[in-house]
Amino acid sequence: MAIDKRGRKLPKGIRQRGNTFEGRYTHRGESYTVHGNTVSETQDKLDDLKYQLKHGIYIARKDIYLTEWIEEWLEDYVKVHKKIGTYTTYKDLYHSAIRPEIALLRLQDITVDTVEQIYKRIKKKREYSKASMETIAVIIKGSLLRAERKQLINSNPAKAAELPIIANCNEEDKKQRIALTREQQELFMECAKGSYLYNLFYVLLRTGMRVGEALALKYTDIDKKNNQLHISRTLKYVEGKFVEDTPKSKTSIRDIPLTDNLIKVLDAQRNYWGFKIDRIDRYLFCDDEGEPLYRGRVQTQINRAIRKAREIDKTFPDFTPHTFRHTFATRAIEEGMEPQVLKTILGHGSYAMTMDLYAHVLPDKKQEAMKLIENAF
Repeated sequence: MAIDKRGRKLPKGIRQRGNTFEGRYTHRGESYTVHGNTVSETQDKLDDLKYQLKHGIYIARKDIYLTEWIEEWLEDYVKVHKKIGTYTTYKDLYHSAIRPEIALLRLQDITVDTVEQIYKRIKKKREYSKASMETIAVIIKGSLLRAERKQLINSNPAKAAELPIIANCNEEDKKQRIALTREQQELFMECAKGSYLYNLFYVLLRTGMRVGEALALKYTDIDKKNNQLHISRTLKYVEGKFVEDTPKSKTSIRDIPLTDNLIKVLDAQRNYWGFKIDRIDRYLFCDDEGEPLYRGRVQTQINRAIRKAREIDKTFPDFTPHTFRHTFATRAIEEGMEPQVLKTILGHGSYAMTMDLYAHVLPDKKQEAMKLIENAF
């Protein structure tokens, strides 16, 4: 049972939202919401709603702000039916980018032009990547599609709305997309030897895992009998706590073959902190108290090694943990790994996704391939 700000118990289905109250009721699988300035006002509206639904006389709301609707959609639909990571991403982008641009808009007044103007204002004020803008469009389209299905609007205007032209990469994208050269990766690993995350860097560089997948590893994921590493979860920090989520997509749940060197490093990591009690649910990569690692701590350790590397090579680039994944894939293609095999190891959903990301490696490989068949003519 929910309580208000003063600690008083609230009636079933009612909770406090800021200085107002919200009542929720589910009827035949559909969720309905009412709002009031007081508990009694909200309860009265909730009782009226239940009566109308029960007797088939409910008329869909005709006067609702777009902000109110998207927030309701996030809580009642996305949070319930999507992964926690998806919900968090949508919620963050909504509050940072979308909400400031739609504060006075009513749901029933939205047109195709309105949606396109929202996109243009967001693009003008903020330097979001193409991927972020596409996610913003998904949020608006998805919320309006839900409104259409609940008969709050006649049609979804976002279906026909187009995003403004956006460059493929902003500066942050470029930083993430880089792959270290062989010389750079060797220099970095040498400079990272003093870091308590050295083993993590080693594993990321030699498996192509996403950092969230690596931080979610437990010793039980290491299958020495079959020489495989089972990837089945990712670790995220959401609303003040660590949560386990399913990987990015169905194909991200996968097994990565292990080499002898990888097994040695993973074994060394298990004993790194010398815990007296070895908990079966402890994450393999953790702090000295056995607690999960924030991604920010991973970046901090990367930055320290980069500073050392720049004492030797002043041109050494900045990069994020995702760069290990791109570096692994680049080395794999350079060494002749079949793209279909690489796709499986990386957990990509399609062959095209793998080749689009790593097309920058192919020009040299094409030249080598032409030399191989030169004598055939």
